[in-house]
Amino acid sequence: MADGEIEIRQPLPAEFEAAGAVTALAYQEYAGDADDPWSWYLEHIADVAGRAQRTTVLVAVAAGMVIGTATLELDARVEPDSSAPLDPDEAHIRMVGVHPDHRRRGIARRLVEACIDIARDHGKRRLTLETDPIMGAARALYESLGFQPGPPRQVREDFCLLTYELVLDPAA
Repeated sequence: MADGEIEIRQPLPAEFEAAGAVTALAYQEYAGDADDPWSWYLEHIADVAGRAQRTTVLVAVAAGMVIGTATLELDARVEPDSSAPLDPDEAHIRMVGVHPDHRRRGIARRLVEACIDIARDHGKRRLTLETDPIMGAARALYESLGFQPGPPRQVREDFCLLTYELVLDPAA
């Protein structure tokens, strides 16, 4: 899946640590102090090796460096014990992140488009995702790709996630 200098593919085991570091760095701007829930989340999303056992992890690689990542839940969730199981026709995108030095180059779009293709190739009819309301660029990307907003999901009393869904045409 190479296009010019950027390749979208599954990471090699030797790239798991770099992929995790890039994912955490992409979300670092949202973290506050050590007690902030984002701080825990940064550690969680850095565990690419752990989630690669249950999900499909993709990386964007340029000049041999991991510069972006995305996780696609096809048959299992990243956190199987704490999340509702996937519906049989559903795939779910998680943790799309691009190194801050490589943003605005279409890398996140290419990662999400690869997730769309993989979900479709696996016979999924719907692709879902959730995003934080403060992530305006992510929401604009998803909407530009045809994702439709759904009802917000209340995570805690003081925090909700916005939901999106894309109906997949298997013939596309």
